[in-house]
Amino acid sequence: MIVRPLAPFDDVKLISPDLHSDARGAFVETYAAERYRAAGIGVQFVQDNLSRSKAKVLRGLHFQHPRGQAKLVRAALGTVWDVVVDVRIGSPNFGRWGGIELSGADQRQLYIPSGFAHGFVVLTAEAVFEYKCSDSYQPEYERCLAWDDPAVGVEWPVDQPCMSDRDAAAPTLDELIRAGSLPAFEN
Repeated sequence: MIVRPLAPFDDVKLISPDLHSDARGAFVETYAAERYRAAGIGVQFVQDNLSRSKAKVLRGLHFQHPRGQAKLVRAALGTVWDVVVDVRIGSPNFGRWGGIELSGADQRQLYIPSGFAHGFVVLTAEAVFEYKCSDSYQPEYERCLAWDDPAVGVEWPVDQPCMSDRDAAAPTLDELIRAGSLPAFEN
């Protein structure tokens, strides 16, 4: 597997696993604790999630605070535009975003440390998306950042995405700052 940073971040990692394909189909090892630890991703994951979404569905930008979650994500089927935003107060990359296409065809993964908002939009007719999380879901700590916050400026590749009412009404980064709803950067 090949692991490299996702610009502009050093701590968000794009993982290209070894994909074995032949006339029968394909095989990929999606996670092995020792192999990931050797690659610098030593997080213990405690919860796995799976979502199935239709074309143009946008989920995000989600994070938990104060009980943050690191995530290892991938598109098992279909293609998504995956986005992370650094929401750690005091981080040199605070408010900056990075995006990458993840596809079931190449099985690339993204490792997202705690302190980043995460979301994706589906680019194909359907996508199945998997998440490994370092902490369990805690509804009282769930936070959401506006997908279209002009101060962040994420460049989404779809017009008029379909999303939940909660995601559509999410606060901006400035509103989250004023509400004290963001984690601090830990160097």
